[in-house]
Parts: sequence; structure tokens; C-alpha cells
Amino acid sequence: MKSHSILAAVDLGSNSFRLQVAKIEGEQLYMLDGLREPVRLAAGLTEDNYLDEASQQRGLAALARFAERLRDFPLSAVRVVGTNSLRVAENAPQFIEKAERVLGFPIDVIAGREEARLIYMGVAHGLPLSDDRLLVMDIGGGSTEFIIGHGLTPLKLESLYMGCVSFSSRFFPDGKITKHNLLQAELAARCELQNIVADYKGHWNRAIGSSGTAKAIAEILELNGYSRSGITREGLELLRTTLLKTGDVQKLTLLGLRPDRLPALAGGFAIMYAAFDELAISHMQVGLSALREGVLYDLWGRFHNDDMRDVTVQHFMCRYHVDTKQAERVTRLAVQLASQFFGREQPESALQILAWVAHLHGVGIRVAHSGYHKHTAYILANADMPGFSKKEQARLSLLALAHRGGLKKLQGLLTEAEDFVLVMSLRLAALFYRNRSDVALPEIEVSLVGVKYCLAISEDWLKQNPLTEAALQEEVKQWKTLRVVMQLVNSD
Repeated sequence: MKSHSILAAVDLGSNSFRLQVAKIEGEQLYMLDGLREPVRLAAGLTEDNYLDEASQQRGLAALARFAERLRDFPLSAVRVVGTNSLRVAENAPQFIEKAERVLGFPIDVIAGREEARLIYMGVAHGLPLSDDRLLVMDIGGGSTEFIIGHGLTPLKLESLYMGCVSFSSRFFPDGKITKHNLLQAELAARCELQNIVADYKGHWNRAIGSSGTAKAIAEILELNGYSRSGITREGLELLRTTLLKTGDVQKLTLLGLRPDRLPALAGGFAIMYAAFDELAISHMQVGLSALREGVLYDLWGRFHNDDMRDVTVQHFMCRYHVDTKQAERVTRLAVQLASQFFGREQPESALQILAWVAHLHGVGIRVAHSGYHKHTAYILANADMPGFSKKEQARLSLLALAHRGGLKKLQGLLTEAEDFVLVMSLRLAALFYRNRSDVALPEIEVSLVGVKYCLAISEDWLKQNPLTEAALQEEVKQWKTLRVVMQLVNSD
């Protein structure tokens, strides 16, 4: 992958949209500038999980401003990630389509645990190295991530469905704070936390809060004399008393409380207060980095042969006991064929996707050999795959499903010209190596003109390998169901 000296990350959070630009100098990233827009996307989620028009327009307006800053950036130097609100919104695909047109860059919606991994990466890179086992807590607009890690390595990753915007809308819709609704919010947060208490409580020795809610609460506690440094249990008790005494977020006169933080303060506080109780936190420092910095470091790693996606692929091959030799055979031939089909235009990202799915196409065999491609497709679509976005997992899943069996099932699913090439290449590679051994293949030449795929192979070799010849003739018939012409010609 081509390297760049300037990188940018865009975090489409449920509370704020953020843009961070960084410069690469040696082995370090130096943050150049950043933009923040308080979009509050989660506040626009209706009861049936649709983003309302007002929140969409706020988001698109923010992205139009980001687009100006990113105007001269190459595609590979920018990564845009969407979090909880775009994970749960029923109309997220329609919004994302509009957002990508405005911003000019593709948007990756990431899973909760992937968000947690990237948050930890950002936080850890912003801290001095130590032997401490860290608990990182990131209260977002729609979800809260909890990570236990050591050094730069995350050890436990969780994402809980509670956030400062969603909880504020749910429990404090009019901004009023009473003993009843504050207690209800805290109890709801504690119920969510019960899912992780056993694995997290007592398994760390330093707590770090990241992102806006933690920073806002720490600043309020410090400036109002509730805490000398960071977030403390005593400071939270004093702030809780103040919130109840005032009774209305709009009437709060606390030092350090920014107006744009008012709508989400009560919900964020309830989550923080519950976490201190359930996880036995007495003191929490505030980290300077968060998700967007993690995205930058992850993107930077992809240019330096440190791509987490490669690590995940290797892990899955081990986890599902993939036949490594067979995976390498299929990968090598599939990439070779695809490169010929593409000709001078070599889409690096497409060939990378092909190599990953070729390595993983057999993971479903561990479930059942019959229809294993369907099991593979399900696993790749639904498993936690660190480094991969939801969109990338969906593409891997589709290619895995397509690599064998009838092609009628793909009608309406294959929409990109690149994916036709990838499917053709993967199917042919699997077909030639279906006996799972190092057979001596003849020279194979392929080409693509329009939607006509030509495969040139020795006629004499085919006569000596009648099973492969029959399989290739069946392949020609299968592609006709998708109105694609595949032609076999003699290369002798």
C-alpha cells in the first residue's frame, strides 16, 4: 500500500463528528489540527431506530465542512468510521450513501468491539509506556466501550449499548434532573454493566477515561473544587448533589461546563457514576487520545506491514484449522488470474480482499463439509474480525458464498464490476485445486473484454484431465445464469 506523509481520520460518533489530521515523522504521528461538530446523531434516532431528517441534515452539513479540509487528500490517506448510531439505524445505508457523496470518501461502519480496539490503540499511544494494566472507558453518544489492556495490546474488549446522548434523551428528555429519573438512569447503566463485571472488576490497576464525556466531567470536577485531579468517587458524589439540587441542566452554572455539553451531561454522568460503583473505580485519569487517533495509528500501520487485518486472517486460519497449503495454492492462483483479468489497472484493495478471502474460504469446513461455503460466509459476516469494517466483512462473506456452487444465488448481489472478476478468479482457483494437492497445472491465460471472460488453456491437458474439463464446462453454464459470457479456448 502506498504510504503518505499526511493522514486524516473522521469519526462519525453518535454525539459528535470529529476530524483529525496528522503528519507522519519517522515512527511518530504528530497531530496537526482537528475539527469537531456536535451533531448529536443519537438524539435523532426515533423509537423504531430511524434517523430523523433533522439529525441527518446536521450530519451532512458537518461533513460538507470536513470535505473542504479533505479536498486534496488521496483516498488511501483518509479513513472514515461510523459508530453506534450508524450501526443501529434502519436507514443508515441511505444516510451513508448521501454522506459519502458530500464527504467524498467511503464510510466504514465498525462493530462495537472494533471501536473498542481502535479506542484503546489511540489511548495507549498517547500514554507513557508502563507495566500498568489499564482499564479504558469511553462514553460515546450511543455506546460505551470498556477495554482492559497492557502496553499497546488490548486484552479484553466490550461495547455496551448505552451512551450519553441516548441516556439523556431516554431519562432526561426535558433536561430536568430528579432523584427518580437519575436513579433510573444509574440502574439502567448498572444492568448493562452486569454483563462485564465478572471479567473486568479487579483485573486492572489504572483507569483512563477517553473522549468528551470523561474530559467534560473531569474539567467540571477540577474547576469547581470537587476533585484535585481527574475523576474521583468523592467528586462524582459532590457533582451528583449539585445536579439534584439544581434540578435542570439549563440552570447549571458550573465552571467548565460548555453549552454544547449540556444536552448530554446528565446521561453521561449517570453512566460514569454507575461504572465507578460496579467496577470499583476510585480514581480515573483522562486520556488525551481516543477513537480518531486510534484510526490514524491503525491506518498508519497499514502502510508499514502492520495491518491488523492480516493478523486477524492468520488468527482465523489457526482458530478454524484451515488447510494452510490449500489456502496458499488457491490464493496464489486466484490473485494471478485476477491480475490478468484486470490488466494494466491493478486495484490493490480488490486484490487484497481477494487474497484474504482465498485464505479464509475454507473456515466453514470446521462446521460441516457439506455446504461449507455457506458456513464460511456466515462466519465472515458475523464474527468479530479486528481491523475489518462491516462493509469489508460483508464483501468477504459474499465472495466466500460465491466461490463454489450455483451462481443463481448471486443474482442482484454482485453489483460491482470488480467483484465479478474476484468471484471468477476465486472460483477458477478453487476448481483447479479441488483435489487439494499440488497438481501440475498448464499455463493459463485469461482476459476480459466487456463482460466476456476468456480462459485459454491447453486442449491436450484438458483431455488428460476430464474431471476438470467437465467442471469448466459446467462453470460456463453457471455464468450464463448471470448473463456473463465465459469462453474456453485452446492455448496450444
